[in-house]
Amino acid sequence: MQDIYFHLPGVRYNYPLNMLWISMLKQYPEYFREGVRIASIFGAFPFSLWNGGRFSHHDQCSASFVTGVIGNINRQGIPVRFTYTNPLLTREDLKDPFCNFCLQAGDNGRNQVLVFSPLLEEYIRKNYPSYKIDSSTCKEIRSVTALNAEMNKDYRYVVLDYNLNNHFDLLEQVEHKEKLEVLVNALCIPNCPRRGDHYRNVALNEKIVAENRHLPRERQKRIIPWTCEYGDHNCIYTIQDYETFVSPELIWEKYVPMGINNFKIEGRTASLFSLIETYCYYMIRPEYQGLARIMLLKNLENMKVITVNRPRPGKFEGKR
Repeated sequence: MQDIYFHLPGVRYNYPLNMLWISMLKQYPEYFREGVRIASIFGAFPFSLWNGGRFSHHDQCSASFVTGVIGNINRQGIPVRFTYTNPLLTREDLKDPFCNFCLQAGDNGRNQVLVFSPLLEEYIRKNYPSYKIDSSTCKEIRSVTALNAEMNKDYRYVVLDYNLNNHFDLLEQVEHKEKLEVLVNALCIPNCPRRGDHYRNVALNEKIVAENRHLPRERQKRIIPWTCEYGDHNCIYTIQDYETFVSPELIWEKYVPMGINNFKIEGRTASLFSLIETYCYYMIRPEYQGLARIMLLKNLENMKVITVNRPRPGKFEGKR
């Protein structure tokens, strides 16, 4: 049986779900599709200036939370993958104390960093050599020639541009397929013309939040708004007609036989309920999906991650 690796989103908001998911895989392996393994948990602890891809707003994690999450995930034999893909970093930004603290907290040889900026990549390789470096889909590499050049660099994984999903004639030409990672549930429309602008919007807003923290309220800058009629509303059930969508059948019947067995699920800022559906869809056998879904929801309710409000008692007033 070949191992099939899934990279799961969220070291902050999805942390309870991901730990339950890891526990379920260990306790109920019969629920899961053949060969499923958890390869990493990816994301960034707010507020991380180096973060990219998803805006972290004004949240802030404590030092104890960061060290606790990294330790708990690593004890499961799973790496944390810091998603440090901000494309607009400057040399001054490399001094950011919180991001450096996070890397120091995970500097044990087990963890990874997903990068976009060559400046940040060089800094991490020099100052944190124990980390395995991964290449981000944010680079939007569209040609096989450029992709193979990336595959031949010193990266643990290279995340495929989602627009190349299911182009099996091109994927057959990719070298080092064991390093290729496929984003299976991209919510963007195929060939989205605004994807790069979205990455830059997130990067600009991370900078604004960082600057605002040192300014009085009356001098703070406004966050640059971003809306998307597709990505903001799509879910696992609305993207299945996209040519970029990768189904479980394609994973097991096409990708894995050709030597590709790493798959990324996006959803760091997704609705918890939407993410449960996505996890079950990809990793749970169809006959166990309902049972797994209810088990997860019950446990999340017991942990008070999900709060179910009970009806307030009323007062009956009959005729007098």
